[in-house]
Amino acid sequence: MSENKKEQTNMKQKKGIDNKKELTLEELLKILKDRFEKNMNRHKGVEWAEVQAKLEANTKKLWSLNEMERTSGEPDVVGHDKETGEYVFYDCSAESPKGRRSVCYDREGLESRKEHKPENNAIDMAAAMGIELLTEEQYRALQKLGNFDLKTSSWVQTPSNIRELGGALFCDRRFGHVFLYHNGASSYYAARGFRGSLRV
Repeated sequence: MSENKKEQTNMKQKKGIDNKKELTLEELLKILKDRFEKNMNRHKGVEWAEVQAKLEANTKKLWSLNEMERTSGEPDVVGHDKETGEYVFYDCSAESPKGRRSVCYDREGLESRKEHKPENNAIDMAAAMGIELLTEEQYRALQKLGNFDLKTSSWVQTPSNIRELGGALFCDRRFGHVFLYHNGASSYYAARGFRGSLRV
């Protein structure tokens, strides 16, 4: 391997970048359809054909879903907003998405670290992907559809009054229960990423 290639590989490993290639439209839709059909308990009463029609009419949202998939989030439909007609996707990977771990909560938390800074933060990553971090309420709703984060944890949206005091919130499932915890927003762990939501 050339020095340049080695350097590029090392950079990717340092940044925690998931190396999966970007999927074609056909590949992505097939993956989403297969996952949809294998997990009907997550979206009772929703028809895939209607979801696909929405997706094909919105390439920007498809790009966001590709980013969710590329970073190992395994997005799936978890609801349908009848008022707006939008379908709601959450990251449904068994553990916190591999391509989004070892990140501080937000940029302010990242910049406050004097040493051992990670390459990114959850809020900026989510914004770049066109998605939003799950709220605590959304996270608990997801956990009613299955058992998630049995070994990992996920940052969730933190109320401003907590964030202003330097804290940030995260959740996981242990001992058959869903727990909400706090950390300094500048902290990061190899087993903590974040889950996102997307409305299409």
